Amino acid sequence: MEQGDNDAPVVYLHEIRRQYLQGDDTLTILDGAKLGLWAGQSVALVAPSGTGKSTLLHVAGLLEQPDDGEVYIGGMATSGLSDAERTQIRRTEIGFVYQSHRLLPEFTALENVMMPQLIRGLSRREASQRAREILAYLGLGKRITHRPAELSGGEQQRVAIARAVANAPRVLLADEPTGNLDPHTADHVFNALMQIVRATQVAMLIATHNMDLAARMDRRVSLADGQVIELD
Repeated sequence: MEQGDNDAPVVYLHEIRRQYLQGDDTLTILDGAKLGLWAGQSVALVAPSGTGKSTLLHVAGLLEQPDDGEVYIGGMATSGLSDAERTQIRRTEIGFVYQSHRLLPEFTALENVMMPQLIRGLSRREASQRAREILAYLGLGKRITHRPAELSGGEQQRVAIARAVANAPRVLLADEPTGNLDPHTADHVFNALMQIVRATQVAMLIATHNMDLAARMDRRVSLADGQVIELD
């Protein structure tokens, strides 16, 4: 499991197996994969397309059930949980950032960041205050009333990051979050992600093709033959 036996990971994937049917064939994507993510640690997942990066993220984020193995969140096994219980963990413990910002176009930046908090049950006043604080922290204090179409690509992604961490999750999962951005903007968004990791001690796993950004993270892992391998 690495990183000290008494230092438990926030997320631990144990012997994960995931297969898909492709016509008459069975395609094995993950085959005994193991991965631990620790608080305050940034991990880059770098691997060629089609090797299972998104599948690994979806399993870690409880969006997909593995065919075998176990996903532990905060030391708790999740395989026996109901759909409602898994959804609750996703809302409170896990934040997601995608390549496309997936912001709701009819709502302002502030309202987009408030949304997951309102779903969780916070009052509008509490949700608004926290959303304003996070957006200001990410340099968007003067853009809170703008809708996504009125924001630049980098600003949209920073709003998406703010939304992902609005409920103070323990783990942040990002799938090519800078993939649609130019190098300068990508660097700005990456810095925002690292700023959040340092400030909140969230455990972060980013799937990326950007080796320059990966080199600036705490760990680098890849996928080979359905298993997670440590790089470096």
